[in-house]
This record gives sequence, structure tokens and C-alpha cells, in this order.
Amino acid sequence: MSGGEVAGLLVAVFWAILVSFLAVVLVRLAQTLKAATKLVTGVTERAVPLLGEASATVRSAQSQLDRVDSIATDVQEVTSNASALAGTVSSVFGGPLVKVASFGYGVRRALGRRRQPPERSESVLVGRTVPAARRGGRKRGRS
Repeated sequence: MSGGEVAGLLVAVFWAILVSFLAVVLVRLAQTLKAATKLVTGVTERAVPLLGEASATVRSAQSQLDRVDSIATDVQEVTSNASALAGTVSSVFGGPLVKVASFGYGVRRALGRRRQPPERSESVLVGRTVPAARRGGRKRGRS
């Protein structure tokens, strides 16, 4: 065998090993691609219905929020009407009720004074009138 034949034999063996290695890599790559394809198909089959349900849930939540918004608007209108009514009632009945209460208090006080004997607020001394506060022994001035 000559040197060229040995070199050709080595190149052929090298190419056989390289082709075998590439064949193994391609088989493994094909298996990986099949597994990835199955995984993507499974995810797609499960995700599409989930997305449909999520979309329906979002629509339902939006309709509920619209209802809550209309209820809040109605409550705000009712509170403003109640506030206006309270102001009207206060202005219409407040003044007269205060006057009636004051009149009732005055009548009770007058009747209460009428039942009790009148107190003498003044004492008469020879030649002078002395107020009742000074008669009681309270002294004014420095202690």
C-alpha cells in the first residue's frame, strides 16, 4: 500500500464516522421536533378553549361593572335628592319648630313661677333699699 492509498483509506473512515455521527444527530433532532410538535399541539388544544372562557369571563365582568356603575349613579342621585329634601324640611319646619319650642319653654317657666310664691328681691331698711344679694352675707371686696 502506498501513502496515497493509506490517506484515502483514512479519509473514507473519517467520512464514515462523520456521516454516522450526523445521522445520529439528525435522528435525535427529528425526535425532538416530533416531541415539540406534540407539545405545541397539546398546548394549542387546551389554550384555545381557555382563551374562549377567559374572554367570556371578561365580557361578564364588564357587564357587571356597567351595572355597578349605573347603581352608583342612581345612589348618588338619591343622596343628592335626600340632601335637598333635608335642607327643604329644615328650612320649612326648623324655624317654626324653634319658635314653638321657645314658646312652650316660656309658658312652662311662666306657669312654674306662678305656682311658687314670689321671692322678695329687696329688703327695705330705714331710709334705704338693699338688694337681696347683699343681705345673704356675701361680702364683696378683698378676702
